[in-house]
Amino acid sequence: QVLPAESGGGLVQAGGSLRLSCATSGRSFTYYAMGWFRQAPGEEREFVAAISRSGTRTKYADSVKGRFFVARDNAKSTVYLQMNSLKPADTAVYTCAAHETWPGDDVSELRGSYRYWGQGTQVTVSS
Repeated sequence: QVLPAESGGGLVQAGGSLRLSCATSGRSFTYYAMGWFRQAPGEEREFVAAISRSGTRTKYADSVKGRFFVARDNAKSTVYLQMNSLKPADTAVYTCAAHETWPGDDVSELRGSYRYWGQGTQVTVSS
């Protein structure tokens, strides 16, 4: 198994930027595609972005395309979410998750594809 742990959340004004990190421990990081999801109060958890094992494939929710960027550093077993032009609607708990895809290189936006989840980090965007 792999154990994700997020960091980097906080309070930011609308229009600002934050970079979230998700460090993992346990089994080889390169076995897993990594995804970011978020959950606002009273809402269901929703897909934000994902990146394949190799880092060559990415997917984004329409609501964040062009503003958020996902990247990974396999040497550091870490995935990042760069969030720019933040809006109050981006306020949520952001969680990273791991999806074992080895030997393939798929990337999924489906929550059910992800087996290992972190605890989440709060992002609050003030207007």
